[in-house]
Parts: sequence; structure tokens; C-alpha cells
Amino acid sequence: MANTGVDNEQHAAFHDDVDETSPLLSSGSPSKHDRHQPEYLAWLEEMWFLTQASLPVIFAYMLQNSLQTISVLTVGRLSSEALAVAAFSYMFAMATAWLIALGGTSAIDTLASTSFTLSSKDKSQVGVLLQRGIFVLTGFYAVVAIIWLFLSEPLFRALGQPESICTGSARFLALLTPGGLGYVWFECMKKFLQAQGLYRAGTYALFLTAPLNAFLNYFFIYTLDFGIDGAPIATGISYWLSFSVLVAYYAFIVHPRSGDSPCWTGLQPSLALQNIYPFAKLAFLGVIHVGTEWWAFEIVALAAGRLGELPLAAQSVVMTADQIINTIPFGLGVAESARLGNMLGAGRPDAARRSAHCAAILSVVFGTTLLTALMAGRWRIGALFNDDVEVIRLVAEVIPYVAFFQIADGLNGSCGGALRGMGRQWVGAVVNVVSYYGGALPGGIWLAFSGGWGLSGLWMGQCVALSLVGVLEWVIVGMSDWEEEVVKAEQRLEGGEGGSHGH
Repeated sequence: MANTGVDNEQHAAFHDDVDETSPLLSSGSPSKHDRHQPEYLAWLEEMWFLTQASLPVIFAYMLQNSLQTISVLTVGRLSSEALAVAAFSYMFAMATAWLIALGGTSAIDTLASTSFTLSSKDKSQVGVLLQRGIFVLTGFYAVVAIIWLFLSEPLFRALGQPESICTGSARFLALLTPGGLGYVWFECMKKFLQAQGLYRAGTYALFLTAPLNAFLNYFFIYTLDFGIDGAPIATGISYWLSFSVLVAYYAFIVHPRSGDSPCWTGLQPSLALQNIYPFAKLAFLGVIHVGTEWWAFEIVALAAGRLGELPLAAQSVVMTADQIINTIPFGLGVAESARLGNMLGAGRPDAARRSAHCAAILSVVFGTTLLTALMAGRWRIGALFNDDVEVIRLVAEVIPYVAFFQIADGLNGSCGGALRGMGRQWVGAVVNVVSYYGGALPGGIWLAFSGGWGLSGLWMGQCVALSLVGVLEWVIVGMSDWEEEVVKAEQRLEGGEGGSHGH
């Protein structure tokens, strides 16, 4: 792992295969190979690059999700009430703190990837951006921590949750609060490395910590007899360990081999605390961009609970499956964010345009594959989670809607990633708000409760929303002025949003 190409970092060509320590681009001008190769080869190479780059990111998010999945499964052996408390608590964590980590760090996607190539002679700005991200997102997380510690119990009561959930989840989240910050810092460190083309680092870290997380959950819950209290403690320790592994990987493997232009030149809090507002604004818009979609799915989950016990059970199965599947378009979007930011920073508008469209085409391929697999196995999916014949039937009835929005969800992931790479998080947020809350959610709820469609009506609404979002975002990306985006990328850094020296 230590010898996977760090020594050659400054010499990797644009068209080379992905290497864990090779930069995404080597210079601001197209290589000779780029200028003379047939156009279709350039498109195929870009799709192959994105495939290689996105796979470790997808695996990393799957492993990351597995930390809390293992925790829920381990707690489930205690009692059904403990299972409900853990599942609800992690769902609330996902819609709050994890959202800050995954949405807020899109500001690092935008700025650090651009800075890495734009400032090829002095990459220390990338390290300053990491520190700025940690400062800003820790501030965001502090608001969530206050809600978890002091307001969650009355909030859950206001949402009409059972008393066992209100008290149990409030305690669960209080114990998870220290570990939640580890999740945020881990995401910051991942994005810092991904901006440099180090896509596999997060996967390496989680390959180490995921098995350890399973052991810690069992050890705290059963061996030390902490009961359900052991789950958030064990999971929190696992997040901090994951962050520590990434820091060690960079400090002892990547950094010593980074040559004359390292991205980390030490702690610089005074520089990191400058120009906080533009960075915080971009991070906040990233939270809204991702959050508007996630919150819509949580609203569907709450609405499903009002349809009855069977629809709620089927909804839980479908949501669990969809969360696993969603790591594919989301991972592709993260890889595209870093790739596009690098290209804009290198001053290559044509390559940036090609990459954005290649990511969209690739997402259609992935989505079509998922659609086929879901339709082929729709009667088996429910049986994996539940033995109730009615639940299995209801899951099979809903799965076609989930299957048909996979292509649109893929476009949403890839084009949303392209928008974040361009620093246009606000565009994705507006599209999501209009598509979900302006029509699809109200329409889906009407179909479910007044139109007689039940659970299928709710998912029909999500299908319509994702189709609108996917098509609109691809149109918006396609209409982009790429020469202007290159100029804007440089202006963002010169204006202080990402710079540490102000150029």
C-alpha cells in the first residue's frame, strides 16, 4: 500500500489508470495524448476512470453504513423494544448529524479539488481547507449536539412517538453525541484525501474498523453488560478509530512521499479561521442539497406509519434496501465532484464537460443494471427481512416503483455531484425543493390516503420526484458554460473561499 505510486505523483498523466496516490490531473493543459486521440476513446477512458474511482467510494459508504447496521442487529438480540430504539435513533442521526457530515463536506469537494490543481506549486491550501472544514462543520454539529442532548425527548413526543422511543432514543443519542463528531471529522478527512485522488483510503480504514466495530458492540452490550447503552458507545469509538486510521495513513504513508508540494504543512488555525462565511455558506447549501432529498424519504417513512402495521413493515424493508442501493449513485457523485473540481482547477473546460456527461451516462448504466436486478428479485427481497406473506407481497408490489427510479436516482447522484464540483449546491437544493415539496410529496400522500393507492402511492410520488430531479439536473449541467465555470473556480479561490494566501 505504501508503494502504490506516491513517488510518481507529480508525473501521473491525465489518462492513466486510477492509482491510490496518483493525482487526478498533472497539469493545466491537455496532454499530447489527449489532443490526438479519437474523441470516443477519450469518453471511454473517462468512463473507465470514473468507474475505478467510484467503486472504492461506494464500498466505503457501504462499510460506513454497516457500522450502524451491525449495531442495530446486535442490539436486536436484546429485545424488540431495544431494536426499535436503536433503529429510530440511527434514523434520526442520519437525518441530522450524518447529513452535516455528508452534505457539509461537499464544500471541501468543491474547493479542495479545485485548489489541488489550480495551486499546483503550493498545495498547502488543501490542508487549510481541511482545517476550515473541521472548524465550520464542528460548529454545525454543535447545534445538532444541543438538540440531541436537550431537545430530542420533547421533539419525539411532539412527533407522536411511543414513550419508550422518546426516552430510550434520547438517551441513545446523548451517548452517541461524542462519537457523532468523529463521524463528521472522518468525512472531512476522506474528502481531503479524495480531492488528491486518494479514493481508496476510506475503504482501507473501514476494512479495519468495521470488524472491530462488530466486536466492540458485542463486547460493550453483552460482555460488559451495558445493554443498549453499549451500542452508541461502541459505534462512536469506531467512528473515531476510522478518523484516526485516515490521519495515520496520510501522516505516515502519503505525506512523507508528497515531494516539494505537500497538501499538509501543519496546523494553521489563524488561516483556517479566515473567510469562514463563504465556506460555511457553501457547506450549508450542501446540507440543504442532500437534506431536501433525505428528509423527503423520512417524511414518506412517517406517512407509511399512518397506513398501518403491515405497510410500515414493508416500508422498513424497502427503505433498508434503498439505503444500500443509494450508496452507488451517491458514491459516483462524490467521485465526480472531486474529478470535476480538479479539471476546473486545471483550466480544462472541455475535459470537465466530458467528465460530467460521462458520469451521467455511467449512472444510467448502473441504474439500468439495478432496475433489472430489482425486478428479477422483487419477490425475494421481502423474504430476506420478514417471513410474513403479506409483507412480502406488499414489498413486491412497491419494488417496481423503486426499480424504475434507479436511473433517475443515478442521474441525481452523478449530476448532483457535478453541480457540487462546480460549487452550485444551491441549484441542486432548489431543484429538490421544487420537485419533492412542490408536487411529488403532496401528490404521493394524496395518492396514498385519498386515492386508495396505499404504500405504492407514496413511492409513486418519490418516483416522480426523482425523475424530475434527474432530468432537470442533467439539463442544467448540459447547459453549463464550461469556460465560465473555469473562471468561477479560480475566482472562488482568489476571492478567499478556499485560499490560504489570497493569491
